[in-house]
Amino acid sequence: MSVFVALHEKRLPFEMSTVDLGSRANHDASYVAKSLTQRVPTLMHGDFALSESSAITEYLDDAFQETHLYPRDRHLRARARQVQAWLRSDLMPIRQERSTEVVFYRVPGAPLTPAARAAVQKLLSAAEALLSGDEPNLFGTWCIADTDLALMLNRLILSGDPVPTRLIDYAAYQWERPSVQRWVELNRPPL
Repeated sequence: MSVFVALHEKRLPFEMSTVDLGSRANHDASYVAKSLTQRVPTLMHGDFALSESSAITEYLDDAFQETHLYPRDRHLRARARQVQAWLRSDLMPIRQERSTEVVFYRVPGAPLTPAARAAVQKLLSAAEALLSGDEPNLFGTWCIADTDLALMLNRLILSGDPVPTRLIDYAAYQWERPSVQRWVELNRPPL
């Protein structure tokens, strides 16, 4: 999602090809030849291939500097990258128990396990600290980390899990961004 949003924010033309993860198409020789990590997404820019969402959005920000995906201030940029890395590397119980199927297919989840509830508290505490002011974005102006944080919060919000009103409002605001709405409105195959 974040790469799709980034490409739209940068107003870059692109073609999107889907990869059937259910049939393990990401392990086919043709895909492995492009994707070092055999993961999606993989960006092809000329003869350069790059996998991993954060790496791709950082590359796009460096390669196409007209529109910024990250804050220009080096401390805020580092913090945005920290938030993205943390959301992708930690909080695994949330990711397992509230997959993106909850967000895009409205698949209900079972009650959260104690491990997931602990991860939720960690997420909510960090999000509230990051959004301590009245700003609708993490760092004053929108950045790609806002999209990633909103997605993680929406895993909970759209499942009906308790989330503070301030964070619900933040996620709803981020979700209305036109580039995010383009992703939300994509036709998805049935589960």
